[in-house]
Amino acid sequence: MRYVSTRASSPPLGLSEAIQTGLAPDGGLYVPERFPTFEVEDFEGLESLADIAEKFLAPFFEGDELSVQLSDICREAFDFPVPLVELDETTALLELFHGPTAAFKDVGARFLAACVSRLPGRRTVLVATSGDTGGAVAAAFAVRANAEVVILFPKGLVSPRQEKQLTCWGAGVRAFAVRGDFDDCQRIVKAAFADRQLNRAHGLLSANSINFGRLLPQAAYHAAASLWYLRRRGARAGLVVPTGNLGNAVAAFWARAAGLPVREIALATNANRAVPDYFDSGAWAARPTVRTLANAMDVGNPSNVERLLQLHPDFEELKTFARAFTVSDEEIKRTIEAEATTRGRVFDPHTAAAARVRARLASPHWVVVATAHPAKFESIVEPLVGREVETPPALAELLDKESVCEEIEPSLEALAKALS
Repeated sequence: MRYVSTRASSPPLGLSEAIQTGLAPDGGLYVPERFPTFEVEDFEGLESLADIAEKFLAPFFEGDELSVQLSDICREAFDFPVPLVELDETTALLELFHGPTAAFKDVGARFLAACVSRLPGRRTVLVATSGDTGGAVAAAFAVRANAEVVILFPKGLVSPRQEKQLTCWGAGVRAFAVRGDFDDCQRIVKAAFADRQLNRAHGLLSANSINFGRLLPQAAYHAAASLWYLRRRGARAGLVVPTGNLGNAVAAFWARAAGLPVREIALATNANRAVPDYFDSGAWAARPTVRTLANAMDVGNPSNVERLLQLHPDFEELKTFARAFTVSDEEIKRTIEAEATTRGRVFDPHTAAAARVRARLASPHWVVVATAHPAKFESIVEPLVGREVETPPALAELLDKESVCEEIEPSLEALAKALS
């Protein structure tokens, strides 16, 4: 398997080289040159996420030095529960928040770290985060001897507990509070990878969803969820995916492109309307970032739109199986309150946005993707549900650590100076 740039002006690379390169030299994002074609029967007898992922990912690793270690990589990365929980007779919830930092980013970050740790050389992992990515990357790479981590996050625009997860790691993980928004952080990261001198000096490695090594394991859990639902209900499920930078969404499209039983895909966004506006008009345009309760989705110019448009250039064909919806802060609040009252289940703001979209869909058989534990957003959630949300032990351990971070201006020059 080879990987090509969305902009088609860079030479194709093998998996390991593309993972280590991150952003293609032409500024595009790497994507598989082709997708395997699976049948449901290919996964008979496979139940765990690790087993399904190994089968699903094998063609993507074909011909690469890491292919012989794929089984070990999957078992190392997917060593925490990822349950598909029944909500009602036509809806299930894919809980992706049982990892060490209580967010779905743990899946991709741990998989990427497991891959990189098996490759030669020392790397500086550079990541921009709107909330959850940085903590997951820090947790995944902090224990690796061949990597250090540099995190950029928008100052004042992540939750207090998210900021704690970005800044509590000590030596080996440097956190920078950028005086700007997530799009500024993402712009700096892209500029850093495009700067050959800075890239060479620090051996930069991307751990954002810029790096397709993050998306492959996410496609694997979407594949697993579709198989689990089909086996239980005898029906193909649609996926409701809360999304900001479109990485998790593109992973769902990749699972469907590989033949997994994903009937359709509904994207849930907050007040940042770039993606729903595209589905309404067929014309892509970035938007200024809007601050919302679901801060991890506060992205006005999602980088992964390049991957979506490359995979599905025919807009009319895309609309036959995909939709996008905007959910307001007020709707998020009402959904959190209603779910706690009627089902006794507490959602974080991002999962609440997806649950709200599910309520709008008349057709049956949907999997709602739950991306974070509500305890990460206790200042929002607890006043709405009227009680304290229990903190997972791994998250509680991080909250007791000391925080250390530095502030920088939103520019590549400021980052380069801080790293020098």
